[in-house]
Amino acid sequence: MSPKSLQHENLSSPTMFLLLGFSSAYRAEVTLTLCFSLIYLVTVLGNLLIMTLVWLDAHLHSPMYFFLGHLSFLDICYSSVTLPKILGDSFSPQKTISFVGCITQIYFFLCFGGSECMLLATMAYDRYLAICHPLHYPVLMSKKMCHCLVVVSWLSGSFSSLIQAFLTARLPFCGSNTIDHLFCEMPFLLKVSCSPNIALNKAALYALAGTIAMGSFLLTLVSYVHIIRAVLQKGAGTQRAFATCTSHLTVVSLFFCAGAVVYLVPHSSSSKEMDKVLTLLYAVVTPMLNPIIYSLRNSEVKGAIRKALRRGVLQVSTK
Repeated sequence: MSPKSLQHENLSSPTMFLLLGFSSAYRAEVTLTLCFSLIYLVTVLGNLLIMTLVWLDAHLHSPMYFFLGHLSFLDICYSSVTLPKILGDSFSPQKTISFVGCITQIYFFLCFGGSECMLLATMAYDRYLAICHPLHYPVLMSKKMCHCLVVVSWLSGSFSSLIQAFLTARLPFCGSNTIDHLFCEMPFLLKVSCSPNIALNKAALYALAGTIAMGSFLLTLVSYVHIIRAVLQKGAGTQRAFATCTSHLTVVSLFFCAGAVVYLVPHSSSSKEMDKVLTLLYAVVTPMLNPIIYSLRNSEVKGAIRKALRRGVLQVSTK
């Protein structure tokens, strides 16, 4: 049988890939299910809170919070690609996904992840303009420019992920149909391909992913180099402005560092559990932490939350 016909036979199977969790023990499954359910609930509610505050509070109608609202929406989408499927698998004895479902999950995971990379770089550029060019900031970061930057972020993630998903779908899979991972992710899917040109395929796919990820990271890095230089040169006033960057720096560090380890560090059989932990960190935990980080470290967001709570209490008392 030719590799092409074998590939077609495997692709037609509705249970092409088996997704393995941490442990098959019932108690461990229940514990993990409860943890993932709580993480997903906090992620959705926390990011919805940020989006609502940015929309309703006039003090948050600025470019920085405009981007933060879009980041919160992306985080909800990003975690919704993986967590509902992981939760569904926890109730099933056979943790399977169709090939089409696997490629679809890869597309949306890369789409939202790539868009978030670009949006984080956009937020760093926004802070650079606000701190290094404060007099020209209202003109340079106009409402039209904000919308253009968000559209570019979404289009970049969508276009890159579409190409990666298309190239991955065309790879032959004629060996094992098991992915030792929590969900479909490109590095782990490539490991089970039997393509004779797998090294070339990997290079092409990683080049596309690296263009978005490394490009965003370098833009963020350059922005903060200029920001730190301005803080050191201009003194106290700029240092107070730099306080608005700490939340963004924390989010960027969590997202890029964990993702870089999973995608760039060579994988070995002894590091499988660590790969899963790191994947959970940037794919599941970071979207949950983003609204918490921005709420706890940002006085304007905390003020908006207090005003919303007081408004709610007053409405309840008047009734």
